[in-house]
Amino acid sequence: MYDGEDLETPPSPDRPPPRQIDKYVRPECPCLSARYTVALLACFGFSIMFGMRCNMSMAKLKMVGKHNESAGEHTETPFNWTVEVESSIDSSYFAGYLITQVPGGFFASMYPANKIFGAAIVASCLFNMAIPGAMSIGPAAVVMLKVAQGFVEGVTYPSCHGIWRVWAPPLERSRLATLAFCGTYAGIVIGMPLSGLLTDFISWQTPFYFYGVSGVIWYFAWLWLVFEKPSKHPSISGKELTYIEQSLGTAAQAAMPGFWNTPWKAFATSPPVYAIIVANFCRTWNFCLLVIFQSAYFSTRFNMKITESGFVGAIPHLIMTSLVPIGGMMADYLRKNNIMSTTNVRKLFNCGGFGLEAFFFVLTAYADNKYVATIELTLGVACSGFAISGYNVNHLDIAPRYASILMGLSNGIGTIAGFIVPIVIDYMTQDKENLEKAITEWRAVFLVGATVHFIGITFYAIFASGELQPWAEPTPPYESPMKSLDNETTFTQEPSAPLKGTDAPAYGAIAAPPPRPPAPQEHVPNNPFVSGAFYQAEPVQPPAQEYQEPSEDGTY
Repeated sequence: MYDGEDLETPPSPDRPPPRQIDKYVRPECPCLSARYTVALLACFGFSIMFGMRCNMSMAKLKMVGKHNESAGEHTETPFNWTVEVESSIDSSYFAGYLITQVPGGFFASMYPANKIFGAAIVASCLFNMAIPGAMSIGPAAVVMLKVAQGFVEGVTYPSCHGIWRVWAPPLERSRLATLAFCGTYAGIVIGMPLSGLLTDFISWQTPFYFYGVSGVIWYFAWLWLVFEKPSKHPSISGKELTYIEQSLGTAAQAAMPGFWNTPWKAFATSPPVYAIIVANFCRTWNFCLLVIFQSAYFSTRFNMKITESGFVGAIPHLIMTSLVPIGGMMADYLRKNNIMSTTNVRKLFNCGGFGLEAFFFVLTAYADNKYVATIELTLGVACSGFAISGYNVNHLDIAPRYASILMGLSNGIGTIAGFIVPIVIDYMTQDKENLEKAITEWRAVFLVGATVHFIGITFYAIFASGELQPWAEPTPPYESPMKSLDNETTFTQEPSAPLKGTDAPAYGAIAAPPPRPPAPQEHVPNNPFVSGAFYQAEPVQPPAQEYQEPSEDGTY
């Protein structure tokens, strides 16, 4: 990892003095640079956020009546929710999540993105701790809390891109972004089995309280160690600060656009933007399928217990968690060594990840053994981790100045899939008591997921780009061209004609220069007809004097 070791430029002088707590403990992690500390803590934040999503899916198996007549089981549970109630609760989160996607991009460009990211996660954790109490009131209270959770979490992805706009050197974007985003899958790896264990051995309320408290603890660490930008970090090394600022150039210091001067028309007519949106929609569809319904699939299809389904469901995401940062490093290696263009790297990783996951989804649809299904699902989900180095960091390639806004836009439209998936799959898997019908229903679910991915592959392969778009940077101010010295008017040339037109110049126009004085006439010594203003006296050489030898003392 290049860290600017050969740079000796001193730190930026606008860094603030240390805070009171920094005088006792420096805000840094041992053996980690400042930017990788940001990435690691962002990874932990996403892990908590997505772990909370597993709380409901695992606890729901215990809360809702479970009837499996083919196995001779009948278990009474606290809540006998209907399919419509379950669908409403699962979808309500995405209703709030959709609202704040695009506004979150603007908030991240107008205010410190690190503060928005931290506040969103800690607020969601507080709402999560209130869900068990809301369940005793009724489903409507749970729906309201889930909408509030989605509302505050909707700004997390746009604000994370806002953080990387000022923290990630261009050739480390894939690496840092994927390290942060792999927390989404690590959260599922930990969340599914942990929620299953806490639900089985303590109570179904315990996962909600555990993750709520964990989020509050994380928030204090985030406030202590993460700063708005490198120049605001009180203890970042001078070499790292200079490396980040010089690699980003002046783009990171440019003023962020407001709503009215954002190129919305360019967004709406840009094929690369549509490629990112479609890829995000396809990925969200299958991700929500796995997060919300993977445990239900193993429980219904293979009659697994809650704890077992939690551990088995975590295996695919465990492998993917390790492959996501590896894919980021591979993508940066290919770009840094000019082996492939950025466009081809994004297409390779995105289409390859989607294609392999779709292929293994088809195999999973026809699996008749829980071990075979686990292996096929693990391979498919793990390979999809490479797609994160494709569409999920593509915003920073095509328009770094608008990356947070584009992330909010694409993630917002992709969230529509998260809103639809629970309704569609709950409708497709209504007959949970009959095993033969359940097999047919879950087969259709995975075939639909594979079809969605194949559509995304085709669209992204045709329209995606990794190059900076022409509309992505503000128009530079007009500067009057400087005249070459080779064409400079001399005293022996005809002067250039003044600009014509006597009207006052319009706003923004370049005013005509004042007329130049006439060129001096050719010098004629002692010519009485030359104007006095241009009369030049002929220099006269003084008369010669007789040479005298100096005296002995050196005087004449």
